[in-house]
Amino acid sequence: MHSQQAAAPSPAPATPTAERRTGRPHGLPGDGGSARTVYAYATDPEASLPEGRFVEEVRTAVRRATDAGVATGDGSLDGLLRQAADWAAGERSRHLALVTPAQGEERPEGHGEVLVRRAVLGCAPLALLSGAWLQWLSAPGNADDPLALRILALYASDVGAGHPAASRGSAYLELLRRLRLAENAAPAARLTGDQRIPDSAFRLPALLLAMSRRPDDFRGEILGADLCLRAVGLPPALEPVRAVLPAGADWATLDPATRRAPEGPLPVDQCWTAVDALVEREGERGADAVRSGFRWMLAGLREWSEALHAELVAAGDPAFDMAELMRLRSREGAVYHHQFLLEGKPLARWLAECRTDPAPLLEVLARSKLVKPGRSGASSLVRGLVGERGPMFRVFSPEDLTVIRRWIDSLPQKPADTPSEPRPASGTHGAHETSGTARTSGTARTSRTPGARGTSGGLAEPSPAGARDALAGVAGALRAGARSPGRTPSGLREAYHLLMTRTDTPALRTWAMEYVDGWLARSGHGMDRTAMPLPERWSHAGLRPWLQAQHDRHGAEFEENAAIPLPSKEAVVDDTVQTAPLTLIDGSWLQGFTDYEQASSPIGHSLFETYWDELGNGEPHLNHPLIYRDVLKEMGVELPPTASAAFAQWPGFREESLELPVYWLCVGRFPQTYLPEVLGLNLAMELSGVGGTYRRARLALKAYGFSTRFVDIHNTIDNVATGHSAWAADAVDTLLASLPDAPGPGARAEVWGRVRVGYRSLNPPRSVGARFAARRTRFTGRRK
Repeated sequence: MHSQQAAAPSPAPATPTAERRTGRPHGLPGDGGSARTVYAYATDPEASLPEGRFVEEVRTAVRRATDAGVATGDGSLDGLLRQAADWAAGERSRHLALVTPAQGEERPEGHGEVLVRRAVLGCAPLALLSGAWLQWLSAPGNADDPLALRILALYASDVGAGHPAASRGSAYLELLRRLRLAENAAPAARLTGDQRIPDSAFRLPALLLAMSRRPDDFRGEILGADLCLRAVGLPPALEPVRAVLPAGADWATLDPATRRAPEGPLPVDQCWTAVDALVEREGERGADAVRSGFRWMLAGLREWSEALHAELVAAGDPAFDMAELMRLRSREGAVYHHQFLLEGKPLARWLAECRTDPAPLLEVLARSKLVKPGRSGASSLVRGLVGERGPMFRVFSPEDLTVIRRWIDSLPQKPADTPSEPRPASGTHGAHETSGTARTSGTARTSRTPGARGTSGGLAEPSPAGARDALAGVAGALRAGARSPGRTPSGLREAYHLLMTRTDTPALRTWAMEYVDGWLARSGHGMDRTAMPLPERWSHAGLRPWLQAQHDRHGAEFEENAAIPLPSKEAVVDDTVQTAPLTLIDGSWLQGFTDYEQASSPIGHSLFETYWDELGNGEPHLNHPLIYRDVLKEMGVELPPTASAAFAQWPGFREESLELPVYWLCVGRFPQTYLPEVLGLNLAMELSGVGGTYRRARLALKAYGFSTRFVDIHNTIDNVATGHSAWAADAVDTLLASLPDAPGPGARAEVWGRVRVGYRSLNPPRSVGARFAARRTRFTGRRK
């Protein structure tokens, strides 16, 4: 099934590979073109893109594309916005004319359908991930930063926060499905294998996605590019598609300039606000980065749109589609057909030559007995040969056969009394050159034929010198990896500080995964000998009944403990201070679910919404870290900024107060590798205080005159009916229901066991045996 929404993702193995640990690029496509290589890797939610040469190559690619662009206007951001809007309006009209025939103009049958399919495929790499470049601009270290919150609000709108399959990209996937073009569309990384899409369509989104994985290096450029895309709105090549299929897609959602909610600011205004905040903070350096990103995106959109328009113009000729089909299918076809001769030459040789120039094969086919020009219904190429008893049964898809029939029907019929044209001698192409220039020959052999394509499937686009493989340097740097492993954290405090950002180094990545494996080994130690809240087996009834029972238990415990004296004021203050390293990174165990395809998936949508809630839905007055800092200030405690080294080194924190926060920071970076464990941890965390602990904490805070807002808000939004704990249970149920009830890795029993370990990881055993299990796992790399 080709649906990204049809089934939950299979959890990764419990023991990650060495490549995951070190962050070395893994599984990079090797022969699909540099843009495809970068695109495929940058869509990985656990991608680790190296610093150093990689960042330099990205900047070089941006600079080259910008320098090659058309420089007009005064260069101000206002001027650039006007340029983008004006260009988009003109380009939309130009593309719309492709499906608006002039008076008296006749077009081949199926002309509109061909243009629609090509335009939709050509826009797919960008539109399937519309807004994804904002995915890592929030991080544990800036969770209380107003700039990050503004960007997160814009991004939450793009992904349709709180709903599965509600992102802008999901709307585009539905369009692809409607047109039956979604075979390679989910997950988005698979799109790189679709050879119907030219390389040029991947260049812009590939580089932008690569920047998104290094947000601290390219924050300004990302915002500038995003502002440009919002100003342009719906990609111009989709305008004719909207004209042909006005009810065929959710066009408002597909337009990044259109707001998703009935009220509120437009996306372009939201982005402007974020840009203003960045420039206010960083000054001219930030403004330059924004303008650079905007100019790069506008230049890239111009080049891409020009290439796509040229392809759509050429595709109006049925011979163009036929030539492209033959070129794409020639490689496998050349393995066969050595005995079948066309004009004295084996068809296998014709097909081998077709990989670089399809025109000669089309010409010889048009003259052969396989084709009756103008009469596809009488042509054996699409009748007997591909019939149930034919030697080429199912070699061509129904879509392929439509292309072939359209080409045959476009060929001029010969009068019945006109003898056939003389055939050239075997191996002679003289006749090919003379007939190939005429449109009536059915070959459309011009400078824009698919014969000019390279092996990656892209048309020979009009582009500046060196842009043929503009991302070769970026892909090369990606394959080379980091120049050095980087610094290994010396302890918990340094690790806490280094984990405040999204980016990592091979050494930090290895340390983080080893820490997680050790923590989980400790969490699972003796679990079979100890009673724990989660049932031993998961049932099809799901976790909602269990959740209600736990909530009842919390309420009963609260009532039973009512007579126990409250802790002293000093104890309340101390507990609040020691919990600060944890609470000020609230939601960090879910940071991996801000990834675009995770954030709107059947499992991830509720996890993203939980993360979005923890950070206050973009509103500082609802932001949990900021609310907690207000409580600390009431207690007379002023802490350094969370992302600073001074915070991690603050002497008031005891060492053990950093153990659990560091685990959160580490495990949250790997939403696929540790999916079951994260789901279990999330369930434990969201349920932990509801009904009991939060209520008792409220009594203590109120007794000493401190604000109770932090515990009040958690006791409501974490509720077991419609809140975070309910969503957490549903996420676990969604995963478990999708798995086979069979023994072995990846099956329901094994994954449920991992969920239970994750649940216990919020409060793992502290025995000597449990801590020894953690150390043993970190040293051996094996979790017991």
